[in-house]
Amino acid sequence: MTNEFNNPVRQKLKDGKKTVGAFLQVPHSIPAEIFAMAGFDWLIVDMEHAPGDYGDLLTQLQAIKGTGTVPFVRPPWNDDVAIKKILDSGAQGVLVPYVNTGAEAASAVAACRYPPVGVRGVSGSNRAAGFGNNIKNYLEVANREIVVIIAIETQEAIDNLDDILAVEGLDGVFIGPMDLATNLGHIGNPSHPEVLKAFSEIEAKVLGSDKFLGTLTTTWERTQECYDKGYQWLIVMQDVSALVKAANAMTAQFRDAYGDG
Repeated sequence: MTNEFNNPVRQKLKDGKKTVGAFLQVPHSIPAEIFAMAGFDWLIVDMEHAPGDYGDLLTQLQAIKGTGTVPFVRPPWNDDVAIKKILDSGAQGVLVPYVNTGAEAASAVAACRYPPVGVRGVSGSNRAAGFGNNIKNYLEVANREIVVIIAIETQEAIDNLDDILAVEGLDGVFIGPMDLATNLGHIGNPSHPEVLKAFSEIEAKVLGSDKFLGTLTTTWERTQECYDKGYQWLIVMQDVSALVKAANAMTAQFRDAYGDG
């Protein structure tokens, strides 16, 4: 029994369409399944800041499977071994954090590609290749179907953006609002004028290239603003933040109505 490996989100991005997704930061299968059933185009498991390990990742990817939602992962770092394990587990795209130069972007791409164009180790027994049932199909198409996105989070990355955008095989660029704001000296304030100016500089270059642009949004108004500018890959929710917001709103309503009871 085989399961053809294809990535419909990649095709939508190539066609210039908008896609929508959410962060999974609770290292458990149930939030992953709930969000996948909601109909997002893709979900991204956070392995940079969330406490999950590769075992947790496996259960999250299994929960997403069969829903039509495409699984992405943010690795803990731009590391060949971490990215290899993530892709072997079945991720169909990666968002590589803290990429500052063209060479670092090229390294991220190489980690996602089998030789001779990359350095990814070859295994036919992993989950991505159907545990040996889908070796030929997977090995033939993985280099083409896996989406590689790098995160712009520093002034250094902005200074080197032309070199980053020239990297062959790089699919998209993600602006990390909080990291970028902090790196520019405005910790926790991505709305600062200097940060917004940096956003505009990045937007102009990426949207004028052959790469797609993404970021994280926190309101529907900001989401629409980004789509209208030409962004195609937006993280519009986070499972942890959604739970916090709902829990705080409910307890606040109770306290407003009944105080201490």
